[in-house]
Amino acid sequence: MTTRSPVARDLAAFAALLADETRAAFCLALLDGRAWTAGELARHARVAPSTASEHLGRLVAGGLLAEERQGRHRYVRLAGARAAQLVEDLVAYTVPGAGVPPPRSLREAGARDAMARGRTCYDHLAGRLGTAVTDAMTARGLLGQDAGFALSDRGLRWFRDLGVGLEAKGRRPLARGCLDWTERRPHLAGVAGAALCRHALDAGWCVRIGTERAVRVTADGERALADLLGIGAEALR
Repeated sequence: MTTRSPVARDLAAFAALLADETRAAFCLALLDGRAWTAGELARHARVAPSTASEHLGRLVAGGLLAEERQGRHRYVRLAGARAAQLVEDLVAYTVPGAGVPPPRSLREAGARDAMARGRTCYDHLAGRLGTAVTDAMTARGLLGQDAGFALSDRGLRWFRDLGVGLEAKGRRPLARGCLDWTERRPHLAGVAGAALCRHALDAGWCVRIGTERAVRVTADGERALADLLGIGAEALR
């Protein structure tokens, strides 16, 4: 009798965490980088609070989510950048594709368009906005993509002149390419991607819209991105 590998067993158990539509919906919602309450996720996935609690317990126990408690409130978020990257990479394998149904309403079509135009991918910019920024940084010599993503000396000075710190935490890379599931091209992730996204939101270059991860570039953002990176407004709309 063949002895099964414990690695295979563990992989199957981990994969089972996302083999449920409700748990998958929770992880997709948490790609916005924020902490959600169990009640908020239950309403988002349209399930009973008791059902949400059961699924969240499995995700926390499996290491995909981390739990935080403040008083009587229970918050959950993705366990970290690696967990977010895993979920986003899996999405890139499945969307878009021939099996993706067309939008069922104008509202759903509008939400999809907004997500494709610009969104957050955990803690960095994605969609046409994210790839436009990445392409512009590459064209200006701030970012290299020849052998993986790497900031040049000029790129490091660009962040410094912008007043954006690049303090690394743990083993997270300074710059990393993340496959964009709508553009099918990489956008900037890692410490630099997170710092730039945070600055864009804090400076009012982008604002969150709706309850999804979609963001909209403001008039101030259009001017800043044009001045700093030469990105035309038409590429952001």
